[in-house]
Amino acid sequence: MDSLPRIALALIIGAAGGFGFYLLGLPLPWMLGALFATMTASVANAPVIAPARIRSAVVAVIGVLLGSRFTPDVLQQASAWGATVAILMVYVVAVALVVVPFYRFVGKFDWVTAYFAGMPGGLTEMIEIGEANGAKPAPIILAHSLRIVVTISLIAFWFRIVQGHDVGASAVRTDAALSWLDAGVMLASAVAGSALGGWLRFPAPAFLGPLLVSAVLHLTGLTASVPPTLLVNAAQVILGTVLGCRFLGISARTLVPATLLSIGATVLTLGLAFAGGLAMHAVAGSPIDQALLAMAPGGLTEMGLIALAIHADVAFVALHHVVRILFVIVLAPLAFRVIIGRSGRAGRG
Repeated sequence: MDSLPRIALALIIGAAGGFGFYLLGLPLPWMLGALFATMTASVANAPVIAPARIRSAVVAVIGVLLGSRFTPDVLQQASAWGATVAILMVYVVAVALVVVPFYRFVGKFDWVTAYFAGMPGGLTEMIEIGEANGAKPAPIILAHSLRIVVTISLIAFWFRIVQGHDVGASAVRTDAALSWLDAGVMLASAVAGSALGGWLRFPAPAFLGPLLVSAVLHLTGLTASVPPTLLVNAAQVILGTVLGCRFLGISARTLVPATLLSIGATVLTLGLAFAGGLAMHAVAGSPIDQALLAMAPGGLTEMGLIALAIHADVAFVALHHVVRILFVIVLAPLAFRVIIGRSGRAGRG
């Protein structure tokens, strides 16, 4: 109970930040505004705590929303995605070969910590796998948290300022009429999907499970409903607040150089993502904007929201992010063991 006032304060700060970004007409205001406001409060040692226990319900809402974009037309396009998935895998290896040395030589990390900080995988998975293999968890947490923040910010501003897409408050809207039956279907998708995701051991089960169930319901035409805009905006505020509160206990003196390092690593990663997008466009005719979102390592949920905002193919973006996460989860530990094994044999020789 002692933490409830601190959670409430975090949500108030997040909502205020989201509303401020909304008034300024900035991209993805409810999520980015909440993120930057609570990140500032966290670094300033404000008495805030992330509403982590409701995060699962929040990402389930967004999962249901993104799943609603899986229309029957998606199945007709899926046959062309084999080539783009292959390009994605080459891109992941290229990111590892470029960003891991960047953290080692520019960031001065030890090789093990640099390895898991530079891998374009999920935050939780890289921390757990890295720590189990002797990496320092704090630099990995900062590297991946800042990667997500910097990627979301750069991508959102790129599409809004440079490309001229509407990525503002009106972009992610779901104003279709919602009956009580539709509401029940959406709730069932979130609850059953979360349980299914846990049972199937999905990465991010509370997000991918509801997305899968919602996608099946929409692909089969059993429903065309989506969560209401107010609920989606509230979910974005909570998601941004959770992301911002990750920076609790981190001083500005630590954060500034880590942010500069992350900007460098993220620019390298996005440069490779853009090259991969050009390859996807040349091989499969995928729109470059859509391909960039499919590879940009800014978080599956967050990139899905931006894809929704610019009317890109959410199914394409979501699938490639799932493949990226699974590929890194499987590849990173295996490659690490091979590298360590070879270095050990070389040392004995």
